[in-house]
Amino acid sequence: MDTDLTAAYARCQDLHRRHGRTYYLATRLLPSWKRRHVHALYGFTRHADEIVDRTEDLPPAERAARLHDWSTRFLAGLRGEPIDDPLLPAVLHTIAVFDLDRGDFASFLRSMAMDLTVVSYPTHNDLLDYMEGSAAAIGTMMLPILGSSDPAAAREPARQLGFAFQLTNFIRDVAEDLDRGRTYLPDEDLAKFDVTRDDLLAAKAAGRATGNIRDLIEYEVTRAQAHYEAAAPGIPLLAPASQACMRTAYALYGGILDEIAGQDYDVFAGRALVSRRRRVTVAARALLTATGSRVLVPGPHLTGV
Repeated sequence: MDTDLTAAYARCQDLHRRHGRTYYLATRLLPSWKRRHVHALYGFTRHADEIVDRTEDLPPAERAARLHDWSTRFLAGLRGEPIDDPLLPAVLHTIAVFDLDRGDFASFLRSMAMDLTVVSYPTHNDLLDYMEGSAAAIGTMMLPILGSSDPAAAREPARQLGFAFQLTNFIRDVAEDLDRGRTYLPDEDLAKFDVTRDDLLAAKAAGRATGNIRDLIEYEVTRAQAHYEAAAPGIPLLAPASQACMRTAYALYGGILDEIAGQDYDVFAGRALVSRRRRVTVAARALLTATGSRVLVPGPHLTGV
């Protein structure tokens, strides 16, 4: 592997280690040859996210121009043109090695562009349309790297796992997203529980959720659990060397929902975190679980698959 490519993979790994602690721990359970490709995909998605979310002091047009310029470099690289970028060589190498679907990357970039202009989603279906690129596409990008005994059967669970993980983040990070002027809880759901954006802002300022907001969050947690349930059958279909990794990621992200429930669904009382001790315990348990074993769905409402 040439120096530039090695450096690009190292850059992606560094982004993953610093910003994706839960998933980074899980990827340490993969064989090393797979691990670097997962880091590459994480680096791709994280860098795009940083262009959108870490440049808030810039005018919207300049942020859009930066995302467009980076996307243009990526597309040029896909065409085989030489590019100058610190991480894209690793992404392009991973796409080539596994012949990943280019459409997934286009869908992802479309959703990132939406984050520059869309600040809320009227309905759950509208949110799912956004998440087709920001979440489901990542699940299908990952599937060829993880490997599966039945890729066709594993595809929909992979998409559902993307939905589950991102909805978990949206529920946990309501306060953080409000700081960016966005809500990822559908407007129709807020209305269902008689909650307004001003109510969310007031709860954030107070550091305490109202009863209506807690009911709303409990409802969203149940929605996320349904996606975990739909994703569970796919993990036993993965290549044996990948199952411990994804069992760990599944349990730890699901554990965030348990922590939120433990806070009486008050996401403004503090950021829900899974303790380091629990992360290590979950990883150890996953390593000891026989391949092909069923996966237990997180939370009290669903029973498992």
